[in-house]
Amino acid sequence: MRSSRLFPHWIKGVQALALVAAVCFSLGATDASSRFNDLNHRLMCTCGCNELLGECNHVSCPMSGPEQGELSTDIAAGMNDKDILSAFSAKYGATVLAAPTTQGFDLVAWIAPFAVFAAAVLGTILLIRRWSGLAGAEAQASALAPAINDPADRERRETIRRETGIDGGF
Repeated sequence: MRSSRLFPHWIKGVQALALVAAVCFSLGATDASSRFNDLNHRLMCTCGCNELLGECNHVSCPMSGPEQGELSTDIAAGMNDKDILSAFSAKYGATVLAAPTTQGFDLVAWIAPFAVFAAAVLGTILLIRRWSGLAGAEAQASALAPAINDPADRERRETIRRETGIDGGF
């Protein structure tokens, strides 16, 4: 009886998952205008403005128009995204790519920020542990100090204080 009540919920869960998968796949539609917009935002304008190709807002920019025309031509010719990006990179240099590739030495640009952050967190944790260990040792030493002091030791300290004129920080 119990399994018959759970069965419709299971089917509804599978249907929901299928719907989510369909929506996710439809977001990456491959019509020419969406590809043009996507690639426009993955390339940098080479005029020196340090803006994305699709957002270069210079009046009469000498580079964005021809580069966008070249991009449209490559899309119309049926080139895939990887080939277009590699063609632009070969023609204008690696700086035309808005993000570094995930291969070879460029992989360092993706890993380094996370590695530096992890090292900083680890260093901070170790430093705090060391400081708390030193504070604990100082507290332990000060707690033991009155037990170590005997009358002869106190008399010696008092004599040193009187002769040197220094209170010793006490």
